[in-house]
Amino acid sequence: MANKYHIMSYGCQMNERDAETISGMLGQLGYEKTDISKNADVIIIHTCCVRESAENKIIGKIGELKHLKTVNPGLIIGICGCMVQQKDTAKRLVEKAPHIDLVFGTHNLHQLPELINQVQLTNNQIIEIWDDEGSIVEDLPAQREGNLKAYVTITYGCNNYCTYCIVPYVRGKERSRLPESIVNEIDGLGKEGFKEITLLGQNVNSYGKDLCDLNINFSGLLQKIDDVTNITRIRYMTSHPRDFNEELVMTVKNSKNVCPHFHLPLQAGSNKILKLMNRGYTKEQYLSLIELIKQEIPHASITTDLIVGFPGETEEDFLETLDAVSEARFDQAYTFLYSKRSGTPAATMENQVDDENKKARLQRLMDLQNKISLEINKELVNRSLSVLVEGPSKNNPSQLTGRTTTNKIVVFEGDDTLVGKLVDVKIEEARTWNLTGKLIKVY
Repeated sequence: MANKYHIMSYGCQMNERDAETISGMLGQLGYEKTDISKNADVIIIHTCCVRESAENKIIGKIGELKHLKTVNPGLIIGICGCMVQQKDTAKRLVEKAPHIDLVFGTHNLHQLPELINQVQLTNNQIIEIWDDEGSIVEDLPAQREGNLKAYVTITYGCNNYCTYCIVPYVRGKERSRLPESIVNEIDGLGKEGFKEITLLGQNVNSYGKDLCDLNINFSGLLQKIDDVTNITRIRYMTSHPRDFNEELVMTVKNSKNVCPHFHLPLQAGSNKILKLMNRGYTKEQYLSLIELIKQEIPHASITTDLIVGFPGETEEDFLETLDAVSEARFDQAYTFLYSKRSGTPAATMENQVDDENKKARLQRLMDLQNKISLEINKELVNRSLSVLVEGPSKNNPSQLTGRTTTNKIVVFEGDDTLVGKLVDVKIEEARTWNLTGKLIKVY
């Protein structure tokens, strides 16, 4: 019987993609995946440190695994990801939890097979964390779930240093993959039957800045990928307004398969707060980008991220955020309460906003955005929309769910044979978070 592995992955889509690589490497070592931790011979906890609440949850999970070592002395418990890349964190972890066998960071993920071998040969605790990024390692194996949608990383790291964000300190400087490596990976995914890919980067718009000799930017990369005709839908995240421009809008407008969905994080509507955040743009500049998108691609959807209660945010600053949301009219907004992240400049800023005010403001923001989202979705009633069928609805397994090119969730009646297919659905009802409709055509 083959040995088994279990991965606990926390955090963003970049971590999800890294977890697929971990699965691929463990698969090449002969391990089989299990969803039950007590059945595993290797457990990898893939950590996140964007919020301290996530870090505390991970520490609790590490403690829960201690008893499994008693049952299975040969069990290898490994910790990796952004959390352990922080200074002195690995040392503190192994002091609190000596049952950890292996700790490795974001920069040396590719070393996992070698590190597991060292643990098995020496029976010693191995801690291997690189301070520097090193070069990008290509052609690592990946084990993805299903064959419908896939993540493809195009850049690693971040150079923006927003004052609330820990990512540049744990993911390193921006590094772009070579365009031919990206295109080859996507072409291979298309041949495997994948219908949709999402390009990943902390800031996809900065792609190619470090590839000076190649004269390539993100718009140029999208055009190359658009020529990979066996991929039906191309998405990407996340864009940074600082590097977003008209060229990208026109590239999406003129493409065959790039989805007309723009996720463009605003974070705050006050220029004072944007400056404190080190975002590199003003509210006026941001809103001009929104106007450009709507002018060139009227049917596009626009979503955003917003942080409430950043240090120094007054009621007047918050009202500016509400005004910006009212003017931009986002299809959807992902809203967050500001929380301190140790190691970032914002954590030590003066005039921290109290929790009561933060929560009250968040509710007001959500109420406004939910109203706008519902109004926009109601405009789609009686329209026929193209939907890529993803599978049974989570809330009603007897129905199917899928997404439009603009990333709207659509629920409708249909059977499992439609999963993975493109269909047309006539929208009959609009809700804040999804649409329901009737199947009218299968392609």
